[in-house]
Amino acid sequence: MSDFKYDVVVVGAGNAALCAAISAREEGARVLVLEKGPEHKRGGNSFFTDGAIRVAYHHLEDIRKVMPELTDEEAANIVMPEYGEEDYLQDIMRVTEGKSGPELANQLVNRSFETLVWMKGHGVKFELNYDNQSFEKEGKREFWGGLPVKTENKGVGLMKQLFSRAEELGIDVWYEAAAVELLSVDGDVNGVVVEQNGRKIIVYASGVVLACGSFEANKQQRSQYIGEEWEAAIVRGTEYNTGDGIKMALAAGAQKHGEWSGCHSIGTDYNAPKVGDFTKPGDIFKKHSYPLSIMLNKEGKRFVDEGADFRNYTYAKYGREILKQPGHVAYQIYDSQVRPLLRKEYDLEEATYYKAETLEELVALLPVDEFEFLKTINEYNEAVQEGDYHPTEKDGKGTVGITPPKTNWALKIEEGPFYAFPVTCGITFSFGGLHVNNRGEVLNKEGNPIPGLYAAGEMIGGIFYHNYPGGSGLMSGAVFGKLAGVTAAAGLNTNTVKH
Repeated sequence: MSDFKYDVVVVGAGNAALCAAISAREEGARVLVLEKGPEHKRGGNSFFTDGAIRVAYHHLEDIRKVMPELTDEEAANIVMPEYGEEDYLQDIMRVTEGKSGPELANQLVNRSFETLVWMKGHGVKFELNYDNQSFEKEGKREFWGGLPVKTENKGVGLMKQLFSRAEELGIDVWYEAAAVELLSVDGDVNGVVVEQNGRKIIVYASGVVLACGSFEANKQQRSQYIGEEWEAAIVRGTEYNTGDGIKMALAAGAQKHGEWSGCHSIGTDYNAPKVGDFTKPGDIFKKHSYPLSIMLNKEGKRFVDEGADFRNYTYAKYGREILKQPGHVAYQIYDSQVRPLLRKEYDLEEATYYKAETLEELVALLPVDEFEFLKTINEYNEAVQEGDYHPTEKDGKGTVGITPPKTNWALKIEEGPFYAFPVTCGITFSFGGLHVNNRGEVLNKEGNPIPGLYAAGEMIGGIFYHNYPGGSGLMSGAVFGKLAGVTAAAGLNTNTVKH
């Protein structure tokens, strides 16, 4: 068995992990990153993200600080509402029903912009989220939903830049290297046991940062903690997030925290891969224009208020509702009035859909209760109220007399051709994790930091409950990754390696 020694070991190689590694290296630490997967499958769930990253800002000039290439001419044609710290925090508390831990939520919000600037300083490139978060109106681009920023070339670009920076800084990365056990002396974590190529390796370190995801890719744990029906969920990201880090931390005395029965899930293409396909990254299978649709199950019934809020605040919980439907499937129905407004993922060759000139012909193509399906659409059409239709704002154009209602963006489905997009549930990450303070220190059952042990990213429990504001997961990974790396490196002088 071989022995190695580093100052800081980071378990995982996604956004949170590399932010931790880079920030620890900035503090002078000698850093090792452990990636469980092979090099061509590196990057964790971050590789599959669409790149949208939620940040608090006060005006467009703030955004231009991370996008200096944005010209004055472009800026003059942009309408971008302010989205300050208070707005961000209110959104988190609203969608989590007030359960998000204030200490963590405030840290996420208040550190968001400075972390974005820090990421830019390490080569991460950002761009405006034109396609998914804006509409053209009277010659200008109007942004909505508090999510105008995304990473260039989605999660692929984000991870490419972070890995490139890690290499520049001399950070070591081991591939196909699974951390299987934390080492400790007198309760202080002082390293990890690694399995690589059939052999065990001991790596001693003053600090270990766990940033290797939650348990969403572990079918048995999904069933145990979230519910039996979750065995049927598609895993949207990496197959390697199987709860290893959480298991190791709990064995070392860490405390569970957060909503272990909850998760981030979405409506995704019914024929999406069962686990993330690294040859088709970029979140291309999601179907997020549903606020402009009505969604029906196989029995021809609607089951959610599609227009309850902007998709940024409902998509992470509506996947669960789709999973509850017969056959774990639902159908998003659109007509030709709204088809040009749909997001780009609806135009990809990977998109599954049915098209017909009449509703009767469309329904005949689907494995559904045809009578009930048409009845529900007719009842919906009759319930649609008059009013102005504005997809960039909550327009209040809703329905009356049907359950569930459609609160906003209700148009009659009446202009052919008509479209049906079948969707199922894809899990992104589970909300249950470890109890971690706002410096990234993992806490024991008494609420005290475990010396030498830190965590970031999905592994932090207590931020998200029931739901989350879109883009805040990627921001949380960066904020707490950076903090955990700094904290771990700061412990070098006080937590010398014992073995």
